[in-house]
Amino acid sequence: MTVDPVRILIVDDHPMVAEGIQAILESYDGLQVIGTVHDGREAVGRTLALCPDVILMDLNMPGLGGLSATEIILEQMPDTRILILSMHDSPEYISTALSHGAMGYVLKDVPTEEIKQAIDAVMRGERYLCTGAKGSLEPKEGEEAREALTGREQTILLQLAQGKSNKEVAIALDISVRTVETHRKNIKRKLGISSTAGLTRYALEHGVLQGTGVGL
Repeated sequence: MTVDPVRILIVDDHPMVAEGIQAILESYDGLQVIGTVHDGREAVGRTLALCPDVILMDLNMPGLGGLSATEIILEQMPDTRILILSMHDSPEYISTALSHGAMGYVLKDVPTEEIKQAIDAVMRGERYLCTGAKGSLEPKEGEEAREALTGREQTILLQLAQGKSNKEVAIALDISVRTVETHRKNIKRKLGISSTAGLTRYALEHGVLQGTGVGL
């Protein structure tokens, strides 16, 4: 019986990187790269047209970034398996990506075979973190693990960091102002931040605003 190959879409704004990943993956039996695109908006359109099994998604791209693209794709095609392939190893990047629905996180400097292992894992329905990503999420000695933001809280943090009021966020997300206020309190509590300016600074420092086209 012939087994269909795993259909893969590569999303990276550096064409040479995308081509290199494609060459690596096509050396394995059972993997088929069905496309390479260079920004998040293109990724959304190609995903709807091509229906890939797995998307290898970069985070920081011009226009629509990888986090926003991940969220949009999973809203429309929830069975798509998204694997973040990034050079960023900060815990904020990793936990944010996972909270947005990514099934795995792999650093770009991992050995070639680990990308294949990650694809195999997410195809089995398992979450995959490379060794470097796992290490980044573990609290340092003497440091308490910080409670992760939910996907909704990450979305609201992004809106607030863009300077929107509670009312504007409520309208944009079609929720009540009271719900926004509750989320806002929870975000501040989890991050240990008391001011809106502090939330904006946190978003800038931890990459939440990167790839959104927002300039502050």
